[in-house]
Amino acid sequence: MRIAVMGAGAVGGYFGARLAAASNDVAFIARGSHLMAVRQEGLILESPQGNRHIRDALFTDDPGQVGVVDLVLFCVKSYDTEETTAKLTPLIGDRTIILSLQNGVDNADKIAQRWGNERTLAGVVYIGSQLLRPGKIKHSSGGKIVFGELDGQVRETTQGVEQVLTSAQISCEVSRAIRNIQWRKLLWNAPFCAISCLTRATVKEIVESDSLTKLALDCMTEVRAAAKMLAIDLDPALFDETLNFSKSLGDFKPSMLQDLEAGKPLEYEAFNGIVIELLRQTGKKAPTNQVFYGALKYLDKKIRTERSQ
Repeated sequence: MRIAVMGAGAVGGYFGARLAAASNDVAFIARGSHLMAVRQEGLILESPQGNRHIRDALFTDDPGQVGVVDLVLFCVKSYDTEETTAKLTPLIGDRTIILSLQNGVDNADKIAQRWGNERTLAGVVYIGSQLLRPGKIKHSSGGKIVFGELDGQVRETTQGVEQVLTSAQISCEVSRAIRNIQWRKLLWNAPFCAISCLTRATVKEIVESDSLTKLALDCMTEVRAAAKMLAIDLDPALFDETLNFSKSLGDFKPSMLQDLEAGKPLEYEAFNGIVIELLRQTGKKAPTNQVFYGALKYLDKKIRTERSQ
């Protein structure tokens, strides 16, 4: 199977490496120092499930060098979705499927607006993975993908993607309620990514702090209210489930804290901004997310300014 990984960082690089090791024809689309490193020495993956060193693959920043593929793993940050979606044209054939493995709840919709619902899948990833340095990914835990079609159907092409992932020993599950799954993930991302960035705390430190745990619960309450605006009901029991899950993560650093420490832009719009906007449309407020949003916006602007100098 011909596969293109659009955004071959900690998430895309991990799954791309697993797929390449299973004898699929995988092209990695990356940029900057990471691209330079993988071109020189290949993509290095350290994982408790087995180390991989991918050398015989195409590493490029130009989708035009890749050509038409069967599957696109769309793994760019949320703030790059619309710009990157427009660059997919050389990869798209009559039967190409695009699987979004991004954080947030509306990225797949943005992809579908250009490429259609029938070829677009929304995915939710559960993984502990980080880019140790350009060209090297460290996978520490997890690695499961839950994905599905935006309208809740399960077409033959979706089953085909499941088979490809399974054959690469990637844990996966097809869901008819993927939008609900996405909001469950946001129930974790919205509080824990924001709090970790603003306090420089690991997940363990957050759940061991009464004050930070209360902040997380306040944020979750607003996320639940925003989900209701889209007729998605998040059971309050999920709050305790989310906290208990977090306790199992130990000293894990959420993805946005990793981005902050690496001097990369932050996904605060996808995590906190959408909660504020959905509630605003009905005259409601999201005070906790508003504070998170304002502080993260400041940090993001500072990072972007420094990167442009």
